[in-house]
Amino acid sequence: MSHPPGRRAFLGAAVAASALARAAGAVDRDWTGATPTRYPEPDVEVLDPRFARYRIGNTPIRRLHTGMLWAEGPAWNPVGRYLVWSDIPNDVQMRWLDEDGHVSVMRRPAGHSNGNTFDREGRQISCEHGNRRVARYEHDGSVTVLAERWNGKRLNAPNDVVVHPDGGIWFTDPGYGSMGNYEGHRGALEVKEAVYRIDGRTGALDLVTDALGKPNGLCFSPDWERLYVADTGGGATHGIRVFDVADGRKLGGGRSFATMDFRGRKGGADGIRCDVDGNVWAGCGWAGEGYDGVHVFAPDGTRIGLIKLPEICSNVCFGGPKRNRLFMTASQSLYALYTEAQGAS
Repeated sequence: MSHPPGRRAFLGAAVAASALARAAGAVDRDWTGATPTRYPEPDVEVLDPRFARYRIGNTPIRRLHTGMLWAEGPAWNPVGRYLVWSDIPNDVQMRWLDEDGHVSVMRRPAGHSNGNTFDREGRQISCEHGNRRVARYEHDGSVTVLAERWNGKRLNAPNDVVVHPDGGIWFTDPGYGSMGNYEGHRGALEVKEAVYRIDGRTGALDLVTDALGKPNGLCFSPDWERLYVADTGGGATHGIRVFDVADGRKLGGGRSFATMDFRGRKGGADGIRCDVDGNVWAGCGWAGEGYDGVHVFAPDGTRIGLIKLPEICSNVCFGGPKRNRLFMTASQSLYALYTEAQGAS
């Protein structure tokens, strides 16, 4: 007597059937949640067996909020159990509460902020396009300017930011917020697009690399020995680059980590985050349906998973009490998905 198929095989067959139905136009997803999505989630795709362990068969992608113009910079605060993110054109920072899903305005004006993070003292750090600076919001409500000039010239428009265990603050400056009035204030780019490091003790600012066209999202590997940077500048450096980190303050060995060519289309990676296993989760877009969303890369650069969204995904972060919920800012909306991955610290 033959044995019935296992649960994994069953889920795989169900996903395939759901994908075929959607491709045939038989499924029109209701993102309001009024009509539940049939499990397993059809918009989470396993491209390589290594991704299967992170995919949960009975959890959906949920749209938590919509109505922004360009959502960016999600960051999780584990003490307050809230997510903060930016709506750059509307010059506002938003907050989503884990307790009941309540969404409110956290800060307005917000300097047309883009990327956000929290340091090891729980203080929020933001890249402000409009003010062309990196700022830290103190516990008493005051604002500390961490960086706004390099060699006497104004920064262009800091974009994304991460904090190293030694207190160093690393950020990118591709200048997008100064290239028009929609996401900041139009003005000349005064310095070369680059990745910078602010010394956590002295506040000194160092340029660590300008070998990218438009350095955008960035993240460290779980062991802090590599820095990944998404380059949206096009040309030979386009895609995700990886550098070796020396002494926690210098970069070397820059090389291509992942290309953004996929199924005959070329989009781009924006915000990126690592999980504890060293996989890179990248917000991607500008290539249309079936591409836009989150692309997941193994430590060797192989694309192993895809989370498809109906909008361009600008950035991602892991949050929740177990750091296993992936939050995704995607154009006009905020999405979330539980995974078996855990975000690196």
